[in-house]
Amino acid sequence: MEIIELLQGHWESVRTIYLHGIATKQATFQTAAPSWEEWDKGHLPSLRYVAVIEDDIAGWAALSPVSSRCVYAGVAEVSVYIHEGHRAKGVGTALLQRLISESEQDNIWTLQSGIFPENVASIALHERLGFRKIGYREKIGKMDGVWRDTVLMERRSKITGQD
Repeated sequence: MEIIELLQGHWESVRTIYLHGIATKQATFQTAAPSWEEWDKGHLPSLRYVAVIEDDIAGWAALSPVSSRCVYAGVAEVSVYIHEGHRAKGVGTALLQRLISESEQDNIWTLQSGIFPENVASIALHERLGFRKIGYREKIGKMDGVWRDTVLMERRSKITGQD
């Protein structure tokens, strides 16, 4: 497995994986994948990766800013999506580890994730890599007319943002 920068040329594979995540109804409130331009605008350009296994995109991970306010410049939201044929094979771990290490080099001091409570695999992945549950967001959004909760998870860097 190789973890490389996510580029526009990867978009169709990334989009397909995202659509599979949407279809599970356990990964996101989104109901459709955006265009490359929309997706690109909403994610930090230097902190997005794909996992490649034998020339196939096995998963992707990226960070989004949580706010445009300067005081939150070091806080980012994590997205990690794994192709259904590559789940439980260490792809998510490799991608999230890369995001963590590179984000710390880029002066990101806090990573956060909002995860559906039913997505136990994602919660466990985040916990293994130092995220902790900091709360629940009750009825944060509707999916198919039904209110859904999310678990709010956070990882605070021990390397950057300490001063």
